[in-house]
Amino acid sequence: MPRPTTSSPSQRMLRVAEQVRHALSETLQRGEIIDPLIENTVVSVSEVRMSPDLRVATAFVSPLGAKDTDAVVEALNKHAKFVRGRVSGALRQMKFMPEFRFKLDTSFDNFARINDLLKSPEVARDLDADDDKTKDDRAKDDKDSE
Repeated sequence: MPRPTTSSPSQRMLRVAEQVRHALSETLQRGEIIDPLIENTVVSVSEVRMSPDLRVATAFVSPLGAKDTDAVVEALNKHAKFVRGRVSGALRQMKFMPEFRFKLDTSFDNFARINDLLKSPEVARDLDADDDKTKDDRAKDDKDSE
């Protein structure tokens, strides 16, 4: 009987993903991949998502200081089998070593966009108006309590 599919990852998937993220970060930090694009770039692994069968690991990476981030991600995908072999030593407890897929992490860009929106004059004006209302409400409550 097939299991019902859920949208949220299981506890095991989360635990394994975190172990894979640590092992992958250590491998990239040691600089074992011989590729000019990757050697000259610091690559941050922000998240790893595992497939339900734990055979595919999608790593979300942020190439820091790289001009062409897509080229760095493409180079990582090109060297995915090499990375898989290097990470396998740290993940000996796994029955199957996952296949690695690298994707560009856009969460930092989204954070910056939201931060810019929050700092915009329109939002600041609305927040100031809300602050004025709450101050007026507090002053009114203080007068009522006296």
